[in-house]
Amino acid sequence: MSDIKTKSMTESGLLAAITVITALIGVYVPLLGTVAILLWPLPILVLEVRHGIKWSLMSVLVAGIIMSILIEPMSAVRMVIGFAPPALALGYGFRNNLPASRNLMLSLVSAIISMLLAMGLLFALTGMNPFELNVDMLKDSFAVTLSAYESMGMPSEQIAESKKQFDTVFSMITLLMPLVIICSGLITTWINFAIGSRVLRRLGYTVSSLPDFDEWRLPKAILYFFAFSLIGLYWGSTRQLDLLYQISLNVNIMATFAGFIQGIAIISNILHHRVSRWVFWLIVAFVFLNGFMAQIVAFVGLFDMLFDYRKRFAKKQR
Repeated sequence: MSDIKTKSMTESGLLAAITVITALIGVYVPLLGTVAILLWPLPILVLEVRHGIKWSLMSVLVAGIIMSILIEPMSAVRMVIGFAPPALALGYGFRNNLPASRNLMLSLVSAIISMLLAMGLLFALTGMNPFELNVDMLKDSFAVTLSAYESMGMPSEQIAESKKQFDTVFSMITLLMPLVIICSGLITTWINFAIGSRVLRRLGYTVSSLPDFDEWRLPKAILYFFAFSLIGLYWGSTRQLDLLYQISLNVNIMATFAGFIQGIAIISNILHHRVSRWVFWLIVAFVFLNGFMAQIVAFVGLFDMLFDYRKRFAKKQR
């Protein structure tokens, strides 16, 4: 028992140190910083799988205190609040051998809630709205770029046109901030799930994995969300219901992207063993870059959630 406790303490200290080093890289190393921040939760989930949530929580606490001393208290608290809960959720899923899809969903929900809490904390302590802050930073960067173009002799008509186009883009970014948060949580969750699965398998653990991409089937509810988003977009735009329009726009884009993923899964299923994978991904890149084709694939994927074309094709082949 004493040996187990000593081992848990030793690994907790080691992984806490790795967590702190990763945070320092994320703050002070420009190019590797983003990658380091995304991988920051990885030691926490590995520790939870190996020794339980008690030791992982202690590791997070110790790492947070050291980070507050070495970096800056506010940044350290935001990082802990924003990234530790999804890591703990992933670790819980791996430790209890939850199905991969449920584990991902649990961690994604935790990631979204954590990011909102971190932004809420920033707003409560500083009075700055994180959404407006990000857009203002983009606007300042764009203003500097326009000034440089103007000093180089760019015609005022072109500058005015560029400013008008970017104002439209900034308005769209503001509307899509909820989607940005969800996508950020999804990227963090997916990266740590994929790398965490490999690390745990190398350590000898059995973890559940997602089915082959050819067999991905997303919930039918996404199709209904897509339909309701179209109604919401119409009502929101014609009746000046700004909040309804913003919610519907975000839901519409998310549902369309989900349909695109399922549509690509259908293409992968059809082309399986017919073309090499690098040719398949070239086809995917072409479809993605072609707006019309991407929309068709998205609609096919959305309706596949209801009709399941792959199952129908399999029955006909029999």
